[in-house]
This record gives sequence, C-alpha cells and structure tokens, in this order.
Amino acid sequence: MAAESTPHKKRGILFDVDGTLIDSSYFHAMAWWQAFRREGLDIEMSAIHRRVGMGGDRLIQSLLPDCTDEMQEDLKSAHGAVFSTFWPTLRAFDSARDLLAACSDAGLAVGLASSAQQRDLEVSRHILDAGSSIDAWTSSNDAKESKPAPDILVACLEKLGISPEDAVFVGDAVWDVKAGAAIGVPVVGLTCGGISEAELRDAGAAEVYDNPRHLLEHLENSIVGRLATGSRGA
Repeated sequence: MAAESTPHKKRGILFDVDGTLIDSSYFHAMAWWQAFRREGLDIEMSAIHRRVGMGGDRLIQSLLPDCTDEMQEDLKSAHGAVFSTFWPTLRAFDSARDLLAACSDAGLAVGLASSAQQRDLEVSRHILDAGSSIDAWTSSNDAKESKPAPDILVACLEKLGISPEDAVFVGDAVWDVKAGAAIGVPVVGLTCGGISEAELRDAGAAEVYDNPRHLLEHLENSIVGRLATGSRGA
C-alpha cells in the first residue's frame, strides 16, 4: 500500500529505482538473458541492457516481435525467478539515501515512480532504508502501460498530489526521459545505470549526473534545487 499523499508539499520529485537508486540494471539484464536462454533464445546482452527500464512486456516485444502470449508469460516468470536470486547482492548507490533525505528536507514531496513487481520493490525499499524521506511509491500494479508510456509517473504524481508542472523526474534510462517528456516533466539523467550522457541528452534529459552522490553534490544549483525554491525554469 502506498504512503499517504502530502498535500502540504506543492512541489515534488520522482525517482526511478532500478539503475537510479539501486545498482541493479545489469542484474536485470543478466536475468533476462538467462530467461531467454531457458527458451533456447540467444539474445545479445547489450541488446537487453539497452532495453532495461522498459516494462517486461515491451522489452520482450521489442526483441521478439512474434513472441506468443504464452512464451511472454514464461519469459517474465523466468526473469522474476532469476532476478530474485540476486536480491542478497543488490546495493543502493552511494548517497542514494542521503539524496532522498536532502530532497525531502528541501520541502519536496518524494516519490518512487517504479514499475517493478511489488516484491522487487519491497526489496528495493528495504535496501534504501529511507524511511520518512519517501512520501509515496508505485509498482507495476499502478500502471496499465509501462515506460516509455508515462502511466507510472502519472500514478505517482497522483499519490503525491503534485501536478506535472511542479515536478522533476530522476532516472537512468532513455525510457525514463521519454516518459517524462510525454507529460511535460523534465528529467534529470544519471549514468550509473549504464546509459551514456550523450544518449540521455539526445533523448531530452534536462541535466545529467554520474550517480546519486554527484547529483547530491550539485543539488542546490540543479533543476531540483531550483524546483525546491520555486524558481525552476530555463
């Protein structure tokens, strides 16, 4: 169940989780690679990694356009089973918890706009251990369409009680940038998920940093800091 909305906070920041706050993108790529291998499919790891951040349905369809519904369900099930074996290995990126706390302390409502499965999200929230710094969160249950569709961002904004024009989204994938653009939310890109600065900027990212610590170090002068003071703009 999501946290209560925070109507007293008029501006908010949304965070993707996998690859942005939690160092998990390559584990997802490995889990998908093994899932495909179980079906006798030889998909290059680099092709999978470039699609991490999409919902599982979109990822499979983009790699296997003729995939049957039955095989898609088998692949998603296998991915989930393999990825769960990596749970003990997952770690938050350096300063991820501090970044969440700093955004909350600056007066921003903080939401985790994740489209992960509920059980994966619970593991990530436990790893982050960010407590009251997080005001709301989403999972795959909250959106009909996955990224690059903006459904999960819309759901998280609704839980926070924040309008798109009063929000910023932090993510690590091109699909995050596209999802934000679809509803007019500027996106801060982080390269710690394995996608380059050039790719994120070409997709339309407003700013790009290396990782949560890098963003935290520049928070005051970033688009996030300007949003917190009510001066976001060009």
